[in-house]
Amino acid sequence: VSNAGVGMVGPLECQSLAAMQNLMDTNFFGLVRLVKEVLPDMKRRRGGHIVVISSIMGLQGIVFNDIYAASKFAVEGFCESLVVQALRFNVAISLVEPGPVMTEFEEKLYEEAKRADYSRTDPETADIFTNLYLRNSRDVFASLGQTPEDIAEHTLRVIEAARPPFRHQTNAAYTPMAALKHADPSGALVTDAFYKLVFKYDAVLRLSLR
Repeated sequence: VSNAGVGMVGPLECQSLAAMQNLMDTNFFGLVRLVKEVLPDMKRRRGGHIVVISSIMGLQGIVFNDIYAASKFAVEGFCESLVVQALRFNVAISLVEPGPVMTEFEEKLYEEAKRADYSRTDPETADIFTNLYLRNSRDVFASLGQTPEDIAEHTLRVIEAARPPFRHQTNAAYTPMAALKHADPSGALVTDAFYKLVFKYDAVLRLSLR
């Protein structure tokens, strides 16, 4: 089970390249290093199961989560490319894709975001992040967040499955979001939906979450 991960949230201009590289080294290359260690023996034994804790953000990017989403997209692409070869050797690969999870990891990330310096971006972007994104994120976590125990139960079901699924989303509330993206290959539908959700109907969003 690959579960190592670090987070990053905020305007792109305020993130250092060193921090971005550190995130990719953990979230993506950490997984690659693990798979390189365990896969050869699994192939020799012609049996095994690699379970990767990915994210719904590996399927759909979310505003102000640019680099974190990129790392999870990389994880998804890596596993999607590898799974066909692995099946030839009777090795299963499963991606567990949670939405928000209520942990100290998330709480620390958002507390740091509230105190961060946003002088390297324009005032409008800083205002959108602090007064729209951070405020709505708390409501999203309170309404839709899962406990670590819930994610562990989902992961256990994937591990124990007679035919392990390649993808397993832990929160049904996010299934329409993933479906919306695939409904329109041009990307216009999901982009328009998210734009309106963030900039036009954020009050309705907060009300519905509460």
